[in-house]
Amino acid sequence: MKMGIMKKVLATTFATALVIGTFSGCGKETASIADDATPTSSAIDAKTVFTKGVYVTYPEAEKDDPDLTQFYVFFGDGSGSIEDGANGTANYFEYEAGEDTIEFHIGSIDSVVDTFTVTYFEDYLIKGHFSDGEELVFEHLTGVDVDTFNAVNYVNGIFGDPSVYTDANGWSIKYDASCITVNQGGPVTTFVYTGDCAGTNMITATYTVDNDAEGAVKELGEQWGEKATYSEGTFPGTEDVKGYWVSVGPEEGGSGAYVTAIARDYMDGALIFELDGHNGGDEAMDNQVAGVFSDMINSVEFAN
Repeated sequence: MKMGIMKKVLATTFATALVIGTFSGCGKETASIADDATPTSSAIDAKTVFTKGVYVTYPEAEKDDPDLTQFYVFFGDGSGSIEDGANGTANYFEYEAGEDTIEFHIGSIDSVVDTFTVTYFEDYLIKGHFSDGEELVFEHLTGVDVDTFNAVNYVNGIFGDPSVYTDANGWSIKYDASCITVNQGGPVTTFVYTGDCAGTNMITATYTVDNDAEGAVKELGEQWGEKATYSEGTFPGTEDVKGYWVSVGPEEGGSGAYVTAIARDYMDGALIFELDGHNGGDEAMDNQVAGVFSDMINSVEFAN
C-alpha cells in the first residue's frame, strides 16, 4: 500500500508561541476536480475519475476480503492526504491528472513521485496500477465529508471524539481532526492547524539520534538568534522526565510570528516538538489556536 514519506510552561510559553517550516495546504492547480461530483461509467479520463472525496483503497489481490483501513482523501484543489485508519498516520500529497494517469507527489518534504494508471472505471469503483506494478482498487465513499473525515475515527466508528496519532517510536498524541491535519513521514510528523488563523500554525515532531534533548534545544536556539530564551521542567506526559524549552516570542510591530520547541531525551536520542505560530491581532482567534496546541502537548503519552 502506498503510504509515502508539542501546563507549566506550555500554557504560557507554548500557548503564546509553537514549529518550523511552512505548510499552506494548497496544492497544484493542474487537476480540476468537481465539487462532490459522482463518478459514472464513461471513457477513462483521470481528470474526472478522481473527484473530490474520500476513497478507501486495497490491493486488487485482496478484493474478496479487503482490509478497509487505507484511504486517499482528495481535497478538490489538486492536493490530498493518504490516511491509515489502523495506525493513525497521514501523508500529504499533490497530484497532476492526465488522460488515463494520475501522478502523485507524496510527502510535504522531499516528496516521492509515483504514477497511477487507471485501467477500469465503473460507478464508484476505480482500478489500476502504480509504476511498480502494484494493482490497487479505489472505492469512492458516499456521504463522507472530506473536510471532517478522520481515518481512525471512521474505521472505529467514532465520531466527535478526539483523534489519536500513534507514532511508531512509542508515543501518542490526541488532536482535533476538525482543525488539525496530520502528515507523517519517517522520523518527522507535522500537525497543521487548518482553522481560522493568521499565517502558518504547525507542530513538528521529530525524533533524532544525532543529539540529546538539551543539545537539540541549544542548537535550535542558536539558529533562532540572541532573543531565544531557555527553560527547564518536567516533560508533558511524564512524572520525572526532564524537558528543555527554547522560544522566541513575536516582535512588537512585527509579523506576529513566534517559535517554541520542547525536547526530552528519548530512546537513543531526542524527541522534539517545535511550534511555528502566528498571532494576527484577533485575541479570540489567537487564543483558540494556542489552546488547541496546548491541549495537544498536554495529551502526549508514552508506551514505555
